[in-house]
Amino acid sequence: MKVHTFLYIAAIAILASCSSKSNKEKEESAVRVSTYYPTSTNREEIFISGMVSAKQTAVISTKVMGYIDKIYVKQGDVVKKGQTLLIINSSDIKAKEAQVRAMIVEANAAAKDAQRDYQRYQALHEEKSVSDKELENVALKNTSAKARLQMARQGLTEVKSMLAYTNIRAPFSGVVTQKMVDEGTIANPGMPLLSVEQSGDMNVTASVPENYVASIHVGDHVKIDVKSLNINISGIVSELSPSATMTGGQYGMKISIGQKDKAKLRAGMYTGIHIQNKKADGGTSQILVNKSSIVTKDQLTGVYVADKDNKAILHWVRLGKETGDQVIVLSGLSETDRVIESANVKLYNGQKIIITD
Repeated sequence: MKVHTFLYIAAIAILASCSSKSNKEKEESAVRVSTYYPTSTNREEIFISGMVSAKQTAVISTKVMGYIDKIYVKQGDVVKKGQTLLIINSSDIKAKEAQVRAMIVEANAAAKDAQRDYQRYQALHEEKSVSDKELENVALKNTSAKARLQMARQGLTEVKSMLAYTNIRAPFSGVVTQKMVDEGTIANPGMPLLSVEQSGDMNVTASVPENYVASIHVGDHVKIDVKSLNINISGIVSELSPSATMTGGQYGMKISIGQKDKAKLRAGMYTGIHIQNKKADGGTSQILVNKSSIVTKDQLTGVYVADKDNKAILHWVRLGKETGDQVIVLSGLSETDRVIESANVKLYNGQKIIITD
């Protein structure tokens, strides 16, 4: 009996030892982490990325085909309205012009002759020397001669118009920003040759996401930071597109800037646009998390959140601008999510965690 009792106690001890070892292994497989709830504040400012652009830009092209004989400008040159930029060989068009002028001389002589015949037949008709039919035929010939003369003159107008496209002039005063061709190149109809931007007049263009567009209005004052120049300037929303059908949910916006700030700016510079949120309800809440919580995989960003079963769950998020040691989370996280403090520990989705705080 004592032997059986001894064996029973030994079995219990072994089971207890195994259970304790198993629990210890489970505990060791869990990762110790600290957590916090994301900061939530009222959104007072909207931040959008933008770009400096010229108020007026023109890509110069032509309607004729021909060799480029001469280019008078290069990139960076300041040009005035009407100034000749380049010349396209126009020998064939000038030959056509000479032909049309000869046709005008011929048609003019024929028209004059037809007019004299018509006047003579009118006089004879009054004297009853010619019939009504004969007068009618002469009148038709006179009308036809005048029509041919008009066609010849219109042909000359067309040729002059084509000649104008061989002498490319600046459509407005500005700066040559691009030269796409060299002398000797064959220009084709619609082919870009030069790009000209209006000098002095600059604005800032941006695309507004659909979740911000209701908070922005034409006439709103904005703050603009130009990081490349390390300056801050002010501006006013001058245009806001009413539709984003063709732009994938992004509404085009233009911001006019003060005259004194334009001298330093160059087209193509990136800017940050800060707009005060004027929603009637005071704006929606803004969620911020610590930078140390952000994990990056390929092109995606996320944070690990502790669930009710003490497991690390990865939430993919879309981030906004940084504010000190924190970053704004635009989507993918709620205020009630318990965010894991540091992403330096090795975590995987669904891993067991031990919360130390």
